[in-house]
Amino acid sequence: MTAVTSRSLIASATLEATPPHSLPLPRPLDIDAKASDAAMPQPGDRNAEPGISVVVPVYNEAGNIPALIAEIAAAAALVPIREIVYVDDGSTDGSLRLLQQRLGDVGMLRIVRHRRCLGQSAAFLSGARAASQDLLVFMDGDLQNDPADVASLYRCYRAAPLGSRLAVLGERAVRNDRWLRRLSSRLANRLRRAVLKDGTRDTGCSLKLIPRRDFLDLPYFDHMHRFLPAMLLRNGVEITHVSVSHRARVNGRSKYGFWNRAAVGAVDLLGAAWLSRRRLPADYEPIEISKTDFR
Repeated sequence: MTAVTSRSLIASATLEATPPHSLPLPRPLDIDAKASDAAMPQPGDRNAEPGISVVVPVYNEAGNIPALIAEIAAAAALVPIREIVYVDDGSTDGSLRLLQQRLGDVGMLRIVRHRRCLGQSAAFLSGARAASQDLLVFMDGDLQNDPADVASLYRCYRAAPLGSRLAVLGERAVRNDRWLRRLSSRLANRLRRAVLKDGTRDTGCSLKLIPRRDFLDLPYFDHMHRFLPAMLLRNGVEITHVSVSHRARVNGRSKYGFWNRAAVGAVDLLGAAWLSRRRLPADYEPIEISKTDFR
């Protein structure tokens, strides 16, 4: 690959030899994180219209990239999408080169890459760290999520009471997947909901709107994207759900199957349950005592 200049806006995550379960907490991207944070309004601040960064993780999705970028750009006419942050998770099919070719044509496009495949949770984290806007919208890169549904999530967020901390989670009204995947997801969702009490029917839907600060405050662990509702509730973030569409996959192949999800699902569920029960109490509110308090 040819050398990439700073103008190309490609941030290369320095995660080459880091196992997914031990990602470092310091920001691994060549991005001015302090400057991005300084521009962020506080969670729940809706006095000014908050901007959206759409985060799209991809692994070998070259056949879906042009159409999805075009659809997100079209959705930006209705909601304040300021940037599209693609996270290339070590693709080997030319996805990265195809994204680079779109940089000159799509002003809001940014690219983050992993040197090797680290998984969806790591890609979400890298995209969130790179984002410059106060709201994050996550979606899959396989065209099964419809960018037009971002408007529904955003309207729901804006309708919430001023000062609330809120995440809006999409739930697929109708699944367009094979029967085995639908069955395994239904069983997994029932088990997760029973154990974590997260009130979410369909945590497998990637289409979610989450304030950036609230997302970055979550405890990171591999496969955490499957437990985002429980982790948000753990941190005191309210969640609400919006029905969204789900389209059949046309190009590429699914990266998830029954066995590669079930193999780690039980262990991850126990870990997520442990984390949920180790949160700070609801009345946690430290108060600093000043010298005037003793007068």
